Amino acid sequence: MNKLYYTLVAIGMILSFSACKDDFLDRAPKDQVDAKFFFNTAKDLEVATNDFYKMLPTTAVYTDDASSDNIVPLIVSDKVRGSRIVPTKRGTAPWNWSSLRDINFFLANYHKCSDAAARAKYSGIARFFRAWFYFDKVKNFGDVPWYNKVLEADDPDLYKGRDSRVLVMDSVMADINYAVANIPAEKKLNAITKYTALLLKARIALHEGTFRKYHGLGNYEQFLNDAVSASLELIQSGAYTVFTAGGKDKAYRDLFARNNQDAVETILAADFEMAIESHNLGFLMTAQTSGAWGITKDLINSYLMADGSRFTDKSGYQTMGFYNEMQNRDPRLTQTTAGPNFAVNGQASPEPVTLSSSTTGYRVIKALPPKDQWTTSYFDIIIFRYAEALLVYAEAKAELGTITQADLELSINKLRDRVQMPHLQLAAANAAPDPYLEQMYPNVDKGANKGVILEIRRERRLEMFNEGLRWDDLMRWKEGKKLEKPMVGIYFSGIGSHDFNNDGVADVYLHTGDASGAPKSVTSLINITQRPLRNPATGATGTNSGNLDPFPARGIFDESKDYYYPIPLEDLSLNPNLSQNPNWK
Repeated sequence: MNKLYYTLVAIGMILSFSACKDDFLDRAPKDQVDAKFFFNTAKDLEVATNDFYKMLPTTAVYTDDASSDNIVPLIVSDKVRGSRIVPTKRGTAPWNWSSLRDINFFLANYHKCSDAAARAKYSGIARFFRAWFYFDKVKNFGDVPWYNKVLEADDPDLYKGRDSRVLVMDSVMADINYAVANIPAEKKLNAITKYTALLLKARIALHEGTFRKYHGLGNYEQFLNDAVSASLELIQSGAYTVFTAGGKDKAYRDLFARNNQDAVETILAADFEMAIESHNLGFLMTAQTSGAWGITKDLINSYLMADGSRFTDKSGYQTMGFYNEMQNRDPRLTQTTAGPNFAVNGQASPEPVTLSSSTTGYRVIKALPPKDQWTTSYFDIIIFRYAEALLVYAEAKAELGTITQADLELSINKLRDRVQMPHLQLAAANAAPDPYLEQMYPNVDKGANKGVILEIRRERRLEMFNEGLRWDDLMRWKEGKKLEKPMVGIYFSGIGSHDFNNDGVADVYLHTGDASGAPKSVTSLINITQRPLRNPATGATGTNSGNLDPFPARGIFDESKDYYYPIPLEDLSLNPNLSQNPNWK
């Protein structure tokens, strides 16, 4: 399997393409002799564009949800706490522009290659990455300066102000359209292809269309139609399908936990190999003093019953014990979090119940590798997969008001088929919108498709959990205030013993500092003076019954500023034509 991130020794000897990590505005001009002797063959273009792959996320795909309402980590992120501050140092992420000059330098020189097919392919890949780069900038900052050329020291555009979001996003769409048109339609697991470009186009267009719709920016329909067309083209290509190997109780979990991905559902993956390149995701999922990720209770509540009915319609769902709440649910629930009698991949016996490595008690097992990778991991990381195209298609059609039952059969219901869940029915969803989801998303479109939009959001949150999309989803739906709602965990009826497996033997013991009464069978002790409980009815904390409450301070989200990041002070000082984002001081 080819590596997604290539060793660049050869190009480093020929062209110092990305050695400088400083802000691109301050970098020395490229040596024109390098360009003269380099961009002449298809191999030159390939090697040059390989360097751009470093822009793609790897482990961040599976860690970014810990900065959202999906997961509470041991240390809650600044953007969830509402404690972000204006950075001082220029080029502080995400206001970092170092990759853009490299892309523009390539696009200024690739035409020197005489191979027309290579020129088309690799210029398409370069423009894919410029679209990626600017999409990220617009998400984080709104209006930004648009540069499609290499800036030299005497260029007056060095210190221009922001260009409009309209201009930048139209340019982004032009780049991704070029990429779709020029990159070959190949199935390559570790390389950008036409299919990768189609999915990125669908993601960009859905984000921009819904952001404009819910933030009142206008002209959102154009982008939602682009999201529909791009996702439909990918669907109708027949190149990918939903991964179903292992059946409804294994396929979803196995898709992510495999050491090596294949090109059934996975469109693009980062390749890792033992003793060659590794990562720390297994450690983050299992270490008590590192990530300690805990899934939030309202996500657990969002999984439907196996018969398609709503769990949150059941009487007493708020105070239901762990074993009972895990019964007869969407099979993805216990392939995402450790349910009763959970066994680690590769182990025949169930894992002892342990709540010490999870802030909420709901452990993350999606992509959890076998135990031999809990310290150093080398399983592949999915960056783009086909399921997202199905979700984009359904959501864009619903937000446009053009969705039909046939559209649901083409998209959302393919994902439900993987786990043998009943199909989503358009008429039923719109006739009786879920009040639990209505409370979760108060800004949702109030029109005739409200019910199905809410159900598609449910499906997206569950299916794409811990794949790095949740923060962006809340931002584009204008639901930042969701971060201020309680992020709690497992419910306990009181101090004492609790049987998590319904086998008549205690697994968990709650106490207030004295655990001497715990039965010998207990494998997890919880001192509620250190891990407080929150009463779901009253909201009181420090009670003897309630949900684990690892983040009692709650998130803070300022609607007037927190949909964007602030620009670093040094960048504002260097360029007086730049203005700070609203209400960041």
